[in-house]
Amino acid sequence: MKFFQSNREKYYDLFEELADKLEEGVKLFTEIIGNYEYSEYKVGKLKEIEHEADHITHQVYKRMHKMFLTPMDREDIYLLANKMDSVLDEIESAAVRMYLYRMKEPAKELVQITAILKEAIAKIRKIIFSVRKKQDAALILQLCVEINTLENEADQLFRSAMVRLFEEEKDAIELIKVKDIIGRIETAVDNCEDVSNVIEGIVLKYG
Repeated sequence: MKFFQSNREKYYDLFEELADKLEEGVKLFTEIIGNYEYSEYKVGKLKEIEHEADHITHQVYKRMHKMFLTPMDREDIYLLANKMDSVLDEIESAAVRMYLYRMKEPAKELVQITAILKEAIAKIRKIIFSVRKKQDAALILQLCVEINTLENEADQLFRSAMVRLFEEEKDAIELIKVKDIIGRIETAVDNCEDVSNVIEGIVLKYG
């Protein structure tokens, strides 16, 4: 019985490791745009974090293939790992493009949406570290609602950014660059909401 329990607990360990990587990644991205340091070194560090997250995600998939007993439905495990990994994929992708585009000072909306993303990831991390504690179901559901609210804020900021850019930016190429990068961070926030939706479904199913 302890063998099965320990193997099922390993899933929670992996999700917690993945949540730590999300937090590490968004913290570094925040530093990059805060210091306008789109260096190869900084972007390379973020790429390393993204690769580490990929490795953890594949460990989850591999464990599903090997183990018969899982702590939740296999589809839920797959979706949760996939959506969490997608958050970091978008962050890393935005950083790479800032480096390739030789981006100037980041748009104010990029800074604002990144702050929202950082807050959403902090809530995801709190949720993930609470998932194995059944008594935290009410807290988890409340955090899911808060992430949904943050996604709405990011969506509104993105629309406002597009209006401002198309009104003020005279350089079409620069507009495309900024739109691309802001869009990727807004998508990362969307992915945070996807994570919360998966977890909300899990809690309602097993709560």
